[in-house]
Amino acid sequence: MVLAARRTGLLDDLASEITQEGGNALAHGVDVSKPEDIQKLKEAAIVRFGTVDVWINNVGVGALGFFWDIPLEDHARLIDVNLKGLIYGAHAALDIFCRQGYGTLVNVGSIDSEMPLAYQAVYASSKAAVLSLSRSLNEELRLAGQENIKCATIMPWAVDTPWWTHAANYTGHQPRMAAMDDPKIVVDAIVRACTDPKEEMPVGPKAHASNISHHIFPDLTERLSANIADREVKKAWDAPPTTGSLYEPMAEGATVGGGIRERMKLEDSSAPASAKT
Repeated sequence: MVLAARRTGLLDDLASEITQEGGNALAHGVDVSKPEDIQKLKEAAIVRFGTVDVWINNVGVGALGFFWDIPLEDHARLIDVNLKGLIYGAHAALDIFCRQGYGTLVNVGSIDSEMPLAYQAVYASSKAAVLSLSRSLNEELRLAGQENIKCATIMPWAVDTPWWTHAANYTGHQPRMAAMDDPKIVVDAIVRACTDPKEEMPVGPKAHASNISHHIFPDLTERLSANIADREVKKAWDAPPTTGSLYEPMAEGATVGGGIRERMKLEDSSAPASAKT
């Protein structure tokens, strides 16, 4: 197993834990927005393991706020990471897979891949592109006769991870979203995709319901989801603008869980009655 991220310290710890349990892991630091970093990751994987069975593109930074309030350079950086970074990873993986004749590419998207969300315009755009890329790749693989290579897209609802703390934020409030899911169900979905990949894999009941609703009632679903996002933003405590981890890794939020649901309980309990409706 090859583990890649910008912060290698945490990966070293995880690789050590895997090795102690009898596995074989290599930690490798990369910036996914740099194609040369992805090439080095690819080469390191081949040197260490010889082949690659599964490549997981779990790429995602955020920028929260009205589109026009977020600096243009933040939008550009988000695309560099969320879309271009994923393209670099997919290209490296498929180069390996096509040579060896098999492999599974798992792209981590979002329910935003199907249903765009207010206050996350460019993030939602990047995740829609992820799903479109996966769909196109599956068709190209079919046309090329590569039936043993599959591409899956994981599509979670809002998940209580440090993503929210790490996102650039120009809403004027702490980040939050209604009815957040536990990270475990997303981890389970990614593991399931490694052996049973599907082109679209909504994760959890809320993601499934949103996906179906948007196919049947797209305009209504978009309006309702936007109203929910707006209501959640206005419930949250005040917060200054931040670029989060768009440009540099953050020491804060190095755990699986984000602690957002606990903060939301405190915010909800202290909010005036008018803000709870």
